[in-house]
Amino acid sequence: MIARPARLTALILAFIGLCAAGVALAAAPTRVTDVRLWSGPEGTRLVLDLSAPTKFEVFSVDNPDRVVIDLQNADLAASDLPDGQGPVKRVRSGPQVNHGLRLVLDLSAPQKVRSFPVGPEGSAGHRLVVELPPLPLPAANATEAVAAAPTAPSAPMGTEALAAMSAAISPRQADAARPVKTLADADAKGRDLVIAIDAGHGGQDPGAIGRGGTREKDVTLSIARRLAAGIDAEEGMRAVLIRDGDYFITLGARTRKARQLGADMFVSIHADSVLNREVSGSSVYVLSLRGATDEAARWLAERENAADLKGGVSLDDKSDLLASVLLDVTQKESVSNSVEAADAVLAALRRIGDVHRPRVQHAGFVVLKSPDIPSMLVETAFISNSTDERRLRDPDQQRQIAAAIGKGVRNYFYDKPPPGTKVAALVAAQRGGNADATQQLAER
Repeated sequence: MIARPARLTALILAFIGLCAAGVALAAAPTRVTDVRLWSGPEGTRLVLDLSAPTKFEVFSVDNPDRVVIDLQNADLAASDLPDGQGPVKRVRSGPQVNHGLRLVLDLSAPQKVRSFPVGPEGSAGHRLVVELPPLPLPAANATEAVAAAPTAPSAPMGTEALAAMSAAISPRQADAARPVKTLADADAKGRDLVIAIDAGHGGQDPGAIGRGGTREKDVTLSIARRLAAGIDAEEGMRAVLIRDGDYFITLGARTRKARQLGADMFVSIHADSVLNREVSGSSVYVLSLRGATDEAARWLAERENAADLKGGVSLDDKSDLLASVLLDVTQKESVSNSVEAADAVLAALRRIGDVHRPRVQHAGFVVLKSPDIPSMLVETAFISNSTDERRLRDPDQQRQIAAAIGKGVRNYFYDKPPPGTKVAALVAAQRGGNADATQQLAER
């Protein structure tokens, strides 16, 4: 009888111990394992990699201008904080009461801020994203910014691998700032063809990562720059890079930028990845018929706010039926031209290595959905395959891939030159000679 209270006391103490352990476990702090910062044309983004979700508060303070990020029950496990970029002069941190963590972004000017948590996706865990919009351009430069080609990034690429890749590339120097020639600039000799080159991923989106640590965003930018240099070397052709630095651009903004720059073709560069590491080779994609139908429907639904189609055709003053017919004709021609151009690129890639698919593939990629610009997405190789990954890292192989894509684009335009362009004038001059000369011109 005497043992019962002792036994009860022991059980109570054990229960209290378990509760205390549970409380201690529940109170384990969230660790900020990495802090990443990028700045580009679409604004500035800070990403905190977290070991677990946590409560947070983000707000702006003036005099001096700064953004404050407070995390509850958190600590900083990242070894380094990033250097300032864009409007962010410095990133600093410090502990707060009740086991909190505060990060501060010192700003060069007042900024609006928005923040949101992101759950685990793929290999990424919990994240907190803090975004600052792009600073407004001075009024005198606002119009020029639309017509100007992208300029070199103001910040370093961020990795030694990318720096090594970039060092092997001939700099485009001041050529990158020359205004793009559009239809309005046509002269007696014709206008330049404008090729928009889109390096996939960027900034906080690394794309696929190979077993050797190669990041898709680095490879695509390096190949895109090489392709742009090759296009610029062609008489009558002009390249514009949609992304010319390690920053993030939304998919929709990529095609909008191509339209603003008056692009005659849009080429998106990627490096594929699949679970089966034996799969290798290049592939080329164009918009699927289903994707074309969906995009046409979206344009019709939003035509009062949509930019005009190339060639000055506007949808906003047309009846539903006429707008539908105009858009259908434009879209079908664009997809047909995309297939022909993609065929030419795939044939050129086949001459330098294996191709994963012998024919052009059709898919609903967002970046292919411009209804009036022939567009293709080139999966240069499989970064998930060890042999392909080594190939993608090799500067000589990058040059070969870029040259093959450039040759395919060139062959397409020399076979089907748009009227009023310098290429059309060059082809006409050759055809005034003999058929052999024309064939040699197209296959150079």
